[in-house]
Amino acid sequence: MATQESSAVLHAAAEAVRAACLRAALDGYERAGMSGLCEEGRWEMVVDAIRSLDVDAIVRALPADGCTASINPAEKGVR
Repeated sequence: MATQESSAVLHAAAEAVRAACLRAALDGYERAGMSGLCEEGRWEMVVDAIRSLDVDAIVRALPADGCTASINPAEKGVR
């Protein structure tokens, strides 16, 4: 049972990281486009946005009780 619970917590953490990466990529791409960067520059900004993610903030946004309810870092201000 404990293994199943820890697996669920790890899954929730992985989902939170994926959501944060996706949000960072989309935001970075959009900001770069508004700045007038070319396609290559936009993708460089996407990569930089993902590299600069605050992983500690994502971890802090996870429920402390291990509950695996849907976690949306964008709603919690995680970037």
